[in-house]
Amino acid sequence: MRIAIVGTGGVGGYFGARLKAAGESVVFLARGAHLAAMRQGGLKVTSALGDMRIHPVEATDDARAIGPVDVAIVAVKLYDAAAAAEACRALIGPGTSVVSLQNGVTAADTLAAAVGPERVFGGTTQIMATIAEPGAIVHTGTMARIVLGEFGVGGRSPAANNTPPRGFARGGASARVTALASALRRAGVEVEESPDIAAAIWTKFAFLSALSGITALTRMTAGPIRADPGARGLFAGAVAETVALARARHVALAPDATEKTLAFLDSLPSDMGSSMLYDLRHGKRLELPWLSGAVAELGRAAGVPTPTHDFIVAALGLHAGGARV
Repeated sequence: MRIAIVGTGGVGGYFGARLKAAGESVVFLARGAHLAAMRQGGLKVTSALGDMRIHPVEATDDARAIGPVDVAIVAVKLYDAAAAAEACRALIGPGTSVVSLQNGVTAADTLAAAVGPERVFGGTTQIMATIAEPGAIVHTGTMARIVLGEFGVGGRSPAANNTPPRGFARGGASARVTALASALRRAGVEVEESPDIAAAIWTKFAFLSALSGITALTRMTAGPIRADPGARGLFAGAVAETVALARARHVALAPDATEKTLAFLDSLPSDMGSSMLYDLRHGKRLELPWLSGAVAELGRAAGVPTPTHDFIVAALGLHAGGARV
């Protein structure tokens, strides 16, 4: 399988390296010092699940130099989603599929607008991985899981609120989903093929939008947040708002989705933060408009109050562009 990794940050770099080590034909789309280091010394991954160095690697900053692939896996930050979707145009051949492992609930629609909805299927991931230095990825903890599925059975892309966009396949299983899932399993990655990928994406979004916002707001990790009644209450409120929004948009979340999300918070390592907290601490641009910002915007459109996420957006807005800490 010929696979393009569109965005070789923590997520794309980790899973791309696992696939390459397992024998798949993988090409990485990267840029700047990270790309230069990869070309010179390969891609290094440090992980409790096994360290590796992939050398040499096929890497470029020009998607046109890659050409058509079987699957393009998009793993850029959400503020780069439009540029990544445009780059994917150069990767399209007769049988090419595109899947996003990005945060948020809007990524699939951005891709569909660029390459055609019939080429896009759904994905989400649970992992904490970052670029430690150019050419080096650090995976924190042991969580490294991917969920894949066609938009269907529940009937919509994540951001839609009624019927699936024209061209989206119906049903959770398909040959292309199973092909990528099988490749990932051969690479030692935990994978689930979901019958309702929209629900899986929104379930993660309910957790991630809350964790990102509250960790960045408090400058604290999971342990202190869940131990403090006030911070825990903010987290619970943020989750409940996103769950209510998902249901208003006809996404079939579990009846106890809020309670399960709080239980998941309690199961995390005490020192686990979020990529938004990492970015805030390092003066980087934040995904705020596509996380709490998206909850607030979609909430207004659906008539669902989102006071906690509104507050997160207001409090962190001055930091969203980066460099202000």
